[in-house]
Amino acid sequence: MVRSLLPTILQTLLHGLTVLLLPPLLPGLIAKTKALMAGRQGPPVLQLYYDLAKLARKRAVFSRTTSWVFLAGPVGGVAAGLAASCLVPFGHTPAPVSFEGDVILFAYLFGLARFLTILSALDTGSSFEGMGAAREATFSALAEPALFLGFAALAKATSSLSLGTMLVFPGSLATRFTGPLILILAGWVIVYLAENSRIPVDDPNTHLELTMIHEVMVLDHSGRPFALVLYGASLKLLVLGALILTPALPRAAQAWQNWLVFYLALGGLAVGVGLVESSMARFRMTKVPQFLVAGVLATGFAFLLMLV
Repeated sequence: MVRSLLPTILQTLLHGLTVLLLPPLLPGLIAKTKALMAGRQGPPVLQLYYDLAKLARKRAVFSRTTSWVFLAGPVGGVAAGLAASCLVPFGHTPAPVSFEGDVILFAYLFGLARFLTILSALDTGSSFEGMGAAREATFSALAEPALFLGFAALAKATSSLSLGTMLVFPGSLATRFTGPLILILAGWVIVYLAENSRIPVDDPNTHLELTMIHEVMVLDHSGRPFALVLYGASLKLLVLGALILTPALPRAAQAWQNWLVFYLALGGLAVGVGLVESSMARFRMTKVPQFLVAGVLATGFAFLLMLV
């Protein structure tokens, strides 16, 4: 009995260690790729680990106008990301928690994190942060239909509302649903760039007032709360990356092979984001809704093809 449970326990342990330790590596890979493409050495790949360690030793400074809501954003973002990570299978290894309907919980955990981040920004009383909160709410409202239409298409194909079945099952049905699956992944890549504040939707490194979205909402955070903000953002990169990669990855015979393929694909996704950011400029703010609507149309067509 113990021997039969051991692989599951080890995979759950590996899942937890991956969630806790790996996320800060992804922004480092993106930054390193962008630096190499620009002909620069760039910061170390582990730079975010160093930044998190430095911020964890610093005291936070709070404005007199803020209340406990100000801390709800960074704490809620990390808590929601950790909870969502328990629902997503990494590669073709089972998620630690799985039940029918968990896809709804997954989507609204990130919705809750965004809601708390917006409240946190508004709690500062700054019109500048309020502007970023308004932009974040608008663009997320356009990205959410693409995510749900992709889920609806996969639910139709697999007759299940569990992420464990919806994301893993398409790997064995790729020959039947190749077209819809490509459309779903294309739409979700757009959602991935928008939700993680990446170019061409947003630029996490910009400090230009007219173009800031997510960064402007966290300008008043410092010390440990800011470390939570940075860690929560990298955790979102990992979890949403797993959402995109799992349906696309081939299924290996051994669990360790599935883990190896997943890690390589995750690194490849981070390098791909770096290449995208190196090869194109950020869209004008008026063009961002059109970009997000393209994601909605892609997943919408995938859903229609599933109905045929």
